[in-house]
This record gives sequence, structure tokens and C-alpha cells, in this order.
Amino acid sequence: MKNSFLPPLVVALVFISFLSPIGAAEPEPKPEPNIVYLISDDHAWTDYGFMGHSQLETPHLDALAARSALFSRGYVPTALCRPALATLANGLYAHQHGVTGNDPAPLPGTAGKGKGGGRNGDPAYAALREALIAKMDDPPTIMERLGERGYLSHQSGKWWEGNPARGGFSEGMTRGFPQPGGRHGDDGLKIGREGMAPVFDFIDKAVAAEKPFFLWYAPFMPHTPHTPPERLFEKYKAKGVTSDHVARYYAMVEWFDETCGQLLGKLEEKGLTENTLVVYLADNGWIQNPDAKGFALRSKQSANEGGTRQPILFSWPGVIRPGDRGEQLCSSIDIFPTVLAAAGASVPEDVPGLNLLPVLKSGEPTARKMVFGETFAHDVVDLDDPEASLLFRWVIEGPWKLLLTYDGERGRHARFHPREELRPQLYDLLADPHENQNLASEHPELVARLAARIQQWWPVTKRRVLTEWSAE
Repeated sequence: MKNSFLPPLVVALVFISFLSPIGAAEPEPKPEPNIVYLISDDHAWTDYGFMGHSQLETPHLDALAARSALFSRGYVPTALCRPALATLANGLYAHQHGVTGNDPAPLPGTAGKGKGGGRNGDPAYAALREALIAKMDDPPTIMERLGERGYLSHQSGKWWEGNPARGGFSEGMTRGFPQPGGRHGDDGLKIGREGMAPVFDFIDKAVAAEKPFFLWYAPFMPHTPHTPPERLFEKYKAKGVTSDHVARYYAMVEWFDETCGQLLGKLEEKGLTENTLVVYLADNGWIQNPDAKGFALRSKQSANEGGTRQPILFSWPGVIRPGDRGEQLCSSIDIFPTVLAAAGASVPEDVPGLNLLPVLKSGEPTARKMVFGETFAHDVVDLDDPEASLLFRWVIEGPWKLLLTYDGERGRHARFHPREELRPQLYDLLADPHENQNLASEHPELVARLAARIQQWWPVTKRRVLTEWSAE
């Protein structure tokens, strides 16, 4: 009689089948990540420890950069806070979403008669402010798209587009226009400068509800007024920073870094670090004027590197491969589709940005070979015609950057746009990152090719590109 015992492997499989239901061997899907945007406000691309600054200390952002995919050649298409934040919200260029400046242009005879570009009590000007906010009502924002997937979302800091609920946040700190003082954040601007309690309370609430969350942390830092803790101001004076204005700005940057550390520490305390995608960047650049409280030329509001270049970080431990991406280019328009993909949401086919998630995971180079950008006047001259206040368009390909100047209306902030050089400007950014040597006359064919690519990207028909030098 043959042995009736089953082979050992079969016995083992039968035994396992009794212990587990069919299909239980399948791995549990990873839950949708929490998503945190850390958004600095008026911060130069050079001003971090991880970017090699010799005096500034940003230990918490340095630690984040060490565990992130770091695009040190990151860019915002528009170097002004409201358009830059609008791009983060809906993934479109300013000429597409229509929020090209911070405020509607003042009404005739009202210039200088109220913060926000005109008489805030004037019904006609209020109608312009409402019409500008309405530009963001469609298409859906990142908050609305994530809300469809069950995310809770919280707004703190800068927010220009009315009440946060209108933008798709489930809750927020800002009251927004048309409430009194509702321009660019009102009560939300207290975050960071006056503690982190609202953000921490939201995180606790989302965890208790077992809901994934989206957090918009955009404090009014290091933005003016530069009112850092005295200990930090004295620290930079002791380091040998001779200008009080520069020392206060440096101190503001480190104070902002401390608040980011508190927020990242809260995530760690709650056991959320491993399943949270953190995205970091600043809305636009800043070069501190050593002799005054404001910023120097060729920084905020300009198309130069000092205005548009911003390191971009993506951190998701165990999913995104950390490391410096070297000379690879990245644009803030890439954040919108990348975050949607990370959350398991469909990415609209018509957004201009790239979904970087696959290459962030693999460490392979991105498909981005060019970065495009545009600069408009601070005040929106014509809410329905972005060309009316167009000042610059630019493109970067490899080491080369071409910057074209246009004759759009500049309005009350004209002094922030020097016009010493109106000719096309071509720079080798790898050799000349601060754009000191215009090489356009030496490479006319390259200028023509890149100018054609700019026009292909966004065809402009109403404004004239300037080609002559002026000492205006």
C-alpha cells in the first residue's frame, strides 16, 4: 500500500488556507498620504544652509532637504506672491488663471488712497477685487480635488482669494475679502509669528477623524515687517553682519525655519512622517537692500534669478528617493499634478505641469527640458487681458536663460522694474548664476530659437518686445 501522506508543501498550503481568508496574502494598499505645503514668503534662493549660505542657519529645512528630492534649480513662473500662490492652487500659469498681479489697478484719481490699490470702500473698486478673485473659481483647486477624495484641508498664512472655503479648504484662519481687512491673509498672517496652535489643532482633529489631510502653511515670513526675536537679530550681528537690515532679514529666515521645525516635529510626534508628502518652496525671491527696509532690484517682482529661482523639495520617506537632482530643472507648475498623483487622484490632461511622482520614486531624470516664466505689473491693468501689464517673458533650457522685456503698463510700482537693459538678455546660468554678463549679442541664433519657443509656449500678439538699450 502506497504512503497516503500528502507532500509537505501541500500540507503547508492547506494549513495556511485555514488560517487566512482567500486573498489575504495580498499586501494592504498604502493609505493616501497627508500632504503639507511649506511656503516661504519673500525668500532668496541662496538663503539656506543646504544651498551653501555662509552665514544663514536653517537647520530644520536642511534636515528636510537631506531626506528630500531637492531641485536646486527650481523656479516659480511669476515672482510675485499672489500669482505664484494661485499657480500652486490650480496648477496653471498666471496668463492662464488670470491672477497676474496682487491687486486691480487703482481707479482714476484714487492711487495711493488705500492699501490694495484704491479706496477699499469704493463699490467700483470692490467689484474689481471680486472679479479678480472669481478668476480662481474654475477650474477646481488642489484643495477641491483632494476634498473629493476625502481629504480635510486647512489654510494658514497668505491667501488672497476670498474666504478659504471658496478655494476648497475645509477650514482656515483667513476671513478674506469682502470682510474688513480681507486682502492677503488677515487673521491667517498670525501663524508662525504668534505660534502654531491653529495648525496643530487641525492636525490633531484630522488624526482623530482618521482622515488624510492637506495643510497649506504659508506664513508671513520672512516677509516684512522684519521683526524677528531679538536673540536672532543679535546672533547675526555677532556673526559680523554689518547692515541691521540684512541682519533682521537673516533673523527672519531663521525664525521661519524654526516654525517649520515645529511643524515637522508635530508630524513626527503624531507618527505621521512616514506617510506625509511634504513640499517646500518660496513664493518668490528677495534680495535685502542693505541700506533700507525694502528689497533690492532684480529680486522680488523681477524675471531675474533673484526673483524667480526657488529650490523645490519633495519629501515622502520610503517612497520618494532623496538626493540633489543637480542641474535638472523643476517648475512650481509641476507640483499640482505630482501631488494629485500621490493622492491617487486623476491628473487633468490640460494642466501644463509634469507629474514627477514616477521619477521622484525612481531617481531617474525628469522629462523637463525647459522652464518658462512671465512677469506682470504688480497691479492688474485689465482683468481680461493679461498682455496689458506684461513686463517680461523668459525661458531656461539647459544652462541658457533668455529674458525678453515688453512694453506692458507698469503702474504705481514702476520703480521696482529697472529698465537699464531692454534688449534681449541671454545668460549662461551655470557659469553666471547671478546674470552679470549678457551674451545675447554673441549668440543671435540661440536668441532667435529660444524666443520662438517662448512665443510657441504663450503666443503674445498685443505687446511689443523691447530691443533697444535705455538709461530710463
